[in-house]
Amino acid sequence: MADRLGRWSSGRGPLYLLLASRLRQLIDDGELPPGVLLPPDRVLAAALAVGRTTVVAAYDLLRAEGRITRRQGSGTHVAGVPNGEQVEDAPVDPLFLDSLEARDDDVLLAVCAAPGDPPPQLAEAFARIAPELAYVDNDIGYYPYGYPSLRHALADRYTSRGVPTRSEQILVTNGGQQALSLLAHALVSPGDQVIVEAPTYPGALEVFRQEGAVLRGLPVGLEGFQPAVRERRPAVAYVIPTYHNPTGSVLSALARQRLASAGVPVIEDEVPADLAFPGEPVVTPMAAYGDAVTSIGSLSKSIWGGLRIGWVRAAPPLINRLARLRAVHDLGGNVPTQLAAVHLLPLLDAPELHHTLKARHDHLHAQLTQALPTWDIPPVRGGQCLWVRLPYGDGNSFAQTALRHGLAILPGAGLDITGTSDSHLRLHFRARPPDLTEAVHRLTQAWHAYRPPATRTHPRPTITI
Repeated sequence: MADRLGRWSSGRGPLYLLLASRLRQLIDDGELPPGVLLPPDRVLAAALAVGRTTVVAAYDLLRAEGRITRRQGSGTHVAGVPNGEQVEDAPVDPLFLDSLEARDDDVLLAVCAAPGDPPPQLAEAFARIAPELAYVDNDIGYYPYGYPSLRHALADRYTSRGVPTRSEQILVTNGGQQALSLLAHALVSPGDQVIVEAPTYPGALEVFRQEGAVLRGLPVGLEGFQPAVRERRPAVAYVIPTYHNPTGSVLSALARQRLASAGVPVIEDEVPADLAFPGEPVVTPMAAYGDAVTSIGSLSKSIWGGLRIGWVRAAPPLINRLARLRAVHDLGGNVPTQLAAVHLLPLLDAPELHHTLKARHDHLHAQLTQALPTWDIPPVRGGQCLWVRLPYGDGNSFAQTALRHGLAILPGAGLDITGTSDSHLRLHFRARPPDLTEAVHRLTQAWHAYRPPATRTHPRPTITI
């Protein structure tokens, strides 16, 4: 094992974070496959010439992420079992990669919240830009910052929402996830403190973990942010202020102003911000309250996940730095897609999107409350998810029961680093009504068959992260 870890101790940050980062890479790359027995704490500590507490802390961090399991008398194993078999206490992958592509079986996917079908306007937009492509001349097509017309359109959209913006403040990316990854790489070093909401978008947790960050969870809206800034001196804070993923909450203007003026760089995730229900007031982005706020957005949740268009709005020096980082891996995004996106931006304000969201929310909420009256299912005013609390048991073990009944759902434990959302589920309402009805049917069958485990599926970690 020691030789497979390589030079894990080189770099900045606490040793346990660096060790966890290297083990995470080996697990995610498949070099440590599911079910593999890892060395005992003392054995690995001796092999690496570190204290046993370093190994324990690294193992505990990976257990909290669902990548390993630890049991008294059974040892430490990589999570899952060979050949993809399902077991009652198998954790759900935080990034749910298996649920991002269509499956051949009869399992309904209620995990990835995104539009199930591209709108007809998508094909129309590509038809409209065909003549533009025909007249492209003397242009190699590399635009690390993004195609100029789309940067201008995004800057104008921010300006119309109360945030004066120039095109030099916009970087176009291949989706919101790439935008967040670039920012994390630019702003976070191993061992840095990063403040996140608990719960929050699981893809963000994975991005910051990849950079070796020490995550500190605060309640939704980052309640207690200013004392945490004084105590922890974080490198950055990440917040979803508008139609929060997964709770659907909206941060008040006063709270936005306080966060923006706390003296810490804030990443404002605006990906769900365009998912308001009809009649909801327009919310001013947090970036309007201070230069310390960097905003990210995307068309994937509003129009279609296959339309890989995202962006960053930030000060020009940071945009320049991000473009240099992006060019190392990707010299520029797809130009035809960016040209089409210019024509698709008005869809974000089209009534059809918002009425469809509201109708599907109401459909799912009504069916759930009727079929499962003991569940706590608060309605929301926008977004794409319901944050459901089970009356007993835990989300991880129930997710395995649901999977055996043909439904893949996302348990709350993978969205909350504080361990306080174990009894929750995230259920999205982006699917067609017949699929939502069938999902509720399978969910109800799973609940009637569910028997909670005698102990926690995943014990809370023994370290504070």
